[in-house]
Amino acid sequence: MQSTATSPNEYLQNLSDERRPIITAMREAILKNLPKGFEEQMNYGMLGYVVPHSVYPSGYHCDPKLPLPFISLASQKNHFALYHMGLYDGELLTWFREEWPNHSKKKLDMGKCCIRFKKPEDVPMELIGQLVSKVTPQQWIEYYDQNVKRAK
Repeated sequence: MQSTATSPNEYLQNLSDERRPIITAMREAILKNLPKGFEEQMNYGMLGYVVPHSVYPSGYHCDPKLPLPFISLASQKNHFALYHMGLYDGELLTWFREEWPNHSKKKLDMGKCCIRFKKPEDVPMELIGQLVSKVTPQQWIEYYDQNVKRAK
């Protein structure tokens, strides 16, 4: 469900009492572990963690007016979702899939870059923190320029 909130705090305030605590906890895990240089802002109606234009002036190839997206966090209709653009392929995806069973007894529910959680207790916060810390803005820019932007 895309939010019309204009700030992360407004996004959280608009969540139901049942969903606010887990999204808040996930946000805190992200902010605690997010490498310096990424910025939190609303992006596509979700909490977004982006490479700002001040660091990457070209912006997102789909819409250069937008900053380069990296991670998003959302309360969807039937689940909580963490979107991590670095999980499309490669070493980070392999690492994450190998680590998952060490942090959760639940089967990994994942799309191309979306990790879905049905219940708050299903979220492995420590693993989320580790995942978030693994890529710097510069590494993301290099990957993006070589693999995503070039393909378009």
